[in-house]
Amino acid sequence: MIPIAPTDALIVIDVQNDFCPGGALAVPRGDEVVAPINRLMGGFATVVLTQDWHPPGHGSFASAHPGRRPMETAQLDYGLQVLWPDHCVQGTPGAAFHPGLDAVRADMILRKGADPRVDSYSAFRENDRRTVTGLAGYLKDRGVTRVFLAGLAFDFCVLWSAEDARAAGFEAVVVEDACRALDVDGSEAEARRRLADADVGFTGADEVGP
Repeated sequence: MIPIAPTDALIVIDVQNDFCPGGALAVPRGDEVVAPINRLMGGFATVVLTQDWHPPGHGSFASAHPGRRPMETAQLDYGLQVLWPDHCVQGTPGAAFHPGLDAVRADMILRKGADPRVDSYSAFRENDRRTVTGLAGYLKDRGVTRVFLAGLAFDFCVLWSAEDARAAGFEAVVVEDACRALDVDGSEAEARRRLADADVGFTGADEVGP
């Protein structure tokens, strides 16, 4: 059992309708993360929810690039970008949190991906790797030294958030059974390798508690 300390925070990544079954960019079995995340949220003094929040026609959408298909890649101003189906468009039902998620427990909701030119996987930095979200400062102001991460998708937004948490000076632990992966061309295995290289820990939801 890993005891939760007052200096710990839970970061819940993108548990939104479009990433759950039936959504525009559904993560297989993505809705299964809701129950363990709800259990976890009650134990933390600091809970942050992230929310993908794209304007229509976002530059990461395949539809913004004539002739390109979802899951292809394109060279954007900041580097190579996976092109996604239109998803989590601001104000649409797909951008809303999963209805089962106990979102009222959040101390902070961080919306990301709102710049039409730059995608944002990480809760800490956008994909240009220069623009920060302010989350690191918020957590440090609250005395947080360790973050636990859960949500969708393990091999993209959870991965990048965990790496950036470590780069910002936090200990980072991924709650493995409270995540699900897209697993595009081996991306889940690659995510595990990168997390190990970044010294990110793994645990299960039932192993975190008072």
